[in-house]
Amino acid sequence: MHEYNTVQEHLTLKEYGRNVQKLVDHLLTIEDKEERNKKALTMVDLMKQINPTAKETTESNQKFWDDLHIISGFKLDIEGPFPTPEKETLEKKPDRVPYSANDITFKHFGKNIELLVDKAITLEDPEEQEAAIIHIGKLMKTFFYSYNQDVMEDNVVYTNIRRLSKNQLDIDMDKVKEGDLFEPQKKERRNNRLQQGANNNSGGNNNRRSNNNRRSNNNNNNRRRRN
Repeated sequence: MHEYNTVQEHLTLKEYGRNVQKLVDHLLTIEDKEERNKKALTMVDLMKQINPTAKETTESNQKFWDDLHIISGFKLDIEGPFPTPEKETLEKKPDRVPYSANDITFKHFGKNIELLVDKAITLEDPEEQEAAIIHIGKLMKTFFYSYNQDVMEDNVVYTNIRRLSKNQLDIDMDKVKEGDLFEPQKKERRNNRLQQGANNNSGGNNNRRSNNNRRSNNNNNNRRRRN
């Protein structure tokens, strides 16, 4: 009669299947230890065939023997190539990974912003430090917009930089506001305007040259007719 899985015993290691479980259960009934050792070796070879992707290493071999003991409920008395594993050791849950002790002041900025602020504090050259503060301000605005879909005011950026640096970083906010220095796209827009202005000037100069050439040609033609 067919045995339904719902009424059969629980599988200890499902990856080996129910047939392996039954063979291991039979292995426990063999009274002769020498015979039991031989059957256990055959059993491990079968388990390796069921998991052909496992590489032939000492570690993987020991795992198969450990799995054999696990399937038997640690009741199997054999002399294998590896020490019999202890149930408490295999069933012990790994220690919980502790959360990072490094608290992030502003989650939407992330830890990297704080690292950049720390780096900027160490800069001795005033111009380099100012450039670093401007770079940090642009990043803050970019990250804040990505996080909240809203624009951060320059004064708020300045306050956050002061807070993260413990008031060790400072910048002229009148200069920042006048030049939109904290705007992430400011440099790109300025370059585009300069390029557009250059193109317009170039086009205007070309048109003036073309008109002057036409006038010169017309004057020459009129002189020829008179002559």
